[in-house]
Amino acid sequence: MEFILLAVIGLLSGVVGALVGLGGGIILVPATIFVGITLGLIDGITPQSVVGLSVIMMVFIGLGSTLSYMKIKTIDYRSGIIFFIGSIPGTLLGAYVNKGLEIKSFNLYFGMLLIVLATLLLVRKYLKPIYWFRNHGKTRTFTDKLGETYTYGFPIWFALLLTFGIGFASGLFGIGGGSIIVPAMILLFLFPPHVAVGTSMFMVFLSAIVNSITHISLGNVPWLYTIPVIPAAYIGAKIGARLNQKMKSETLVVALRIVLLLLGVRSIVEGLMG
Repeated sequence: MEFILLAVIGLLSGVVGALVGLGGGIILVPATIFVGITLGLIDGITPQSVVGLSVIMMVFIGLGSTLSYMKIKTIDYRSGIIFFIGSIPGTLLGAYVNKGLEIKSFNLYFGMLLIVLATLLLVRKYLKPIYWFRNHGKTRTFTDKLGETYTYGFPIWFALLLTFGIGFASGLFGIGGGSIIVPAMILLFLFPPHVAVGTSMFMVFLSAIVNSITHISLGNVPWLYTIPVIPAAYIGAKIGARLNQKMKSETLVVALRIVLLLLGVRSIVEGLMG
């Protein structure tokens, strides 16, 4: 039963993570904490082990979706590497801070982050793009299948600062940086949405490797539970990347932000009351 539950969670995490560039941990972490700790259906689960499981899973979600996006050429490798370099020190710091979190504190802070992310997803459609970053950075162009050309860009110094903070959240909560970097790329740096998703998953893949090494060294990875999660997440990532090209992701984003909001409120209540 534990393996079946984890396989289902891993599959959903892979599909959603690759479809909208959120990495997958944003689904796996709250779902596994609820099923494993709140309902008590998975033995030996702690906030640290859930984060360890999540970062291992994201290596394979990132790999599967990156390979798919490479084929359709929607990855900006140079930007992805810059974002990755900025995230490394933040990821390491976040992983070490995670070591001292108890379940009440984890729930409280994680719930607050979920609400912030849900709010970003809710309002990003109504926010006006900010041109300052593109105008004060090195620009790039991308032409989509319909022949529409996008011009986007960013100052490298700002990208490094931003991704340091994103890396810290990734290491602390095991959610992957895509949930924060995708709205930032679209709203601040004017990335085309498909390039933002593809580049985000490339960065998630690179960051997850560093993140996983850190959590392995800290003993946070429940290796037995990676058996059902890894193949399910990899398959889910391939499915999500294909769906990304065949359907509008806005419908899923609407559902996702509602789920994130509900999970965030519930997590905060548990952190305060539990």
